[in-house]
Amino acid sequence: MTVSPRSPYLLSGIAFAILWSSASTAGKFGLQSADPLWFFTLRFLIAGVLLLFFVHGIQRSRLPHEHEWVPLLVFGCFNTALYLGIFIIALQYVAAGITTLSIALNPLLIGLLSAFWLKRPIAGRAWLSLLIGLAGVGVATYPLVATSHATPGGLALIGLSMLTYSIGSVYYSSVPWQLPRLAINGWQVLFGGVMLLPFALAWPLRTTEYDLRFWGSLLWLVVPVSMVAVHLWLQLLKSDAVKAAMWLYLCPVFGILFSWWFLDEPFTLFTVVGGGLVVLALYLGQSQTYPTRTDK
Repeated sequence: MTVSPRSPYLLSGIAFAILWSSASTAGKFGLQSADPLWFFTLRFLIAGVLLLFFVHGIQRSRLPHEHEWVPLLVFGCFNTALYLGIFIIALQYVAAGITTLSIALNPLLIGLLSAFWLKRPIAGRAWLSLLIGLAGVGVATYPLVATSHATPGGLALIGLSMLTYSIGSVYYSSVPWQLPRLAINGWQVLFGGVMLLPFALAWPLRTTEYDLRFWGSLLWLVVPVSMVAVHLWLQLLKSDAVKAAMWLYLCPVFGILFSWWFLDEPFTLFTVVGGGLVVLALYLGQSQTYPTRTDK
């Protein structure tokens, strides 16, 4: 089915890409005042508590049943704890420009995992859109990568972090969830934060400055990113994991725009050309009809 320009799905995808891509810029402000692992662990713990208070305290939604705890733990482990923990370690060995490009691995990985794990064949047009999107992100981020540096170990860690995030995304699509999405998000974010907490406390910390920059960045990462953007992502994933992954191609492009506007980072012709390729990839990918799973 072709996605209408007025479709709520389209609006959700664009809103997700904008909010998710803003995390990088907001994080750069916050990390001027705090260490990465402690800052992001605190973000997840606060977001999880707020979400669960809203869902179970205000909306009075039921608590997870006994058989639902393991999927929530697994999802939180891959989608939050492993993904972020490995990513933060990789940042010690890989420059920021390359991490911007690395998110483009997710749509390809999600496509491959969906084909094998969910036994959902993916048409040639979908693979073409994935490759065009990857090329577009590569062109857009070329000026950043060209001046960056990385070690082989750092690149391997970046790839592993993207793999864990993709596994978490496909795993979420494979589970017949009965809980509300806000509850799923709240528990997985909280579990991810709890899993990271021992490492955050053991990590050598510099003195954290709890200033306006710290709290402003943390507030943005907790509410628009961890609460709103992740909720939109779960909504997109339940519709179709491969189509949802296409929206990740917009994130580096929006991320470059935010960095240019707020941090005076470069905006060049490469950005324009790469952005055009990403839009083409989205058009091809979102207008593609995928076979429906029989076990859904």
